[in-house]
Amino acid sequence: MRSETRIQSTAVRVALLFIDGVGIGRKDPAINPLAHREHLLSRFQDAPGPPLPAEGRFVAVDTTFGVSGRPQSASNQTAILTGEPAPALVGGHVLGYPNAALRALLAERSIIKRIQAAGRVATFANAYPAAYLDALGVPRRETDRPPEFTFTPESLRRMKPSAAKLAFTAGDVPLRTLRDARAGEGLVHDITGAAARAHGLEVPERSPDEAAAIFWRVAAGADFTFFEHYLADEAGHAQDLAAAHLALDTFDAFLRAVVARRPPDARVLVCSDHGNVEDLSTRGHTLHPVPVLYFGPDAPEVDAFRTVADVGRAVTRWLGVE
Repeated sequence: MRSETRIQSTAVRVALLFIDGVGIGRKDPAINPLAHREHLLSRFQDAPGPPLPAEGRFVAVDTTFGVSGRPQSASNQTAILTGEPAPALVGGHVLGYPNAALRALLAERSIIKRIQAAGRVATFANAYPAAYLDALGVPRRETDRPPEFTFTPESLRRMKPSAAKLAFTAGDVPLRTLRDARAGEGLVHDITGAAARAHGLEVPERSPDEAAAIFWRVAAGADFTFFEHYLADEAGHAQDLAAAHLALDTFDAFLRAVVARRPPDARVLVCSDHGNVEDLSTRGHTLHPVPVLYFGPDAPEVDAFRTVADVGRAVTRWLGVE
């Protein structure tokens, strides 16, 4: 099942913007919020999408790995962050959070672990409440405030770390806290900070362009920089068109600013893990392929990507990590 895409190694910086739950559906405004806009991720099965800036590349990739059932977040995010065909390796699609088999795969094959072991630097641009990271039991940076909130014992039993948090934990990379977001050294998951402020958390308001400037400030000290955004997937599950527009509009503005501010030595990849928001007629994930976008130095090998795992493999090969 493993893709045999071969990628030439070059010494550049790589950034990966991950957006959960965005697939390639039909250009049907009745069900697809991407059909209402000319977003960079507005890619369709039955119509061309808008042109990409900066000679960007687009390729559609598989999310199923030949495994029956609907693709899920835990297994496909693990595939991205290990470069391995995780659903095929563990014998099925795993929803939500990694199970024991996926956790073991991340502990062994995390691209973050391999990047760090090769003497390169990986960083997670997202910033989270310290109390949340402590509850998950993952390493974090220092904070300058008391815990933002407390969890009930029942809530603590239900909490599990995502694939991304486990991938960075495998590489012993402490995650950012809201102190970093306040200092302009990290980004909250919704980019602008509106969601965090709505929950009473003290974070600054950022425009998408300001967030892009912070992203590249964070990336300046790293060989690999990762950012994740999952509100589009939440909107898809809720079948909420307004929430889908808000999430996709914000991410698109942020992405365009990231591309416009891209340093010449940086490669930018954009990908999702599975389809969802492109078909609001259903609450579930879709079998659709997902778009991978690329911006940076010429990389014709991107056209040969076949699955979401090829994204993780590209990161390590571009950084010279075997």
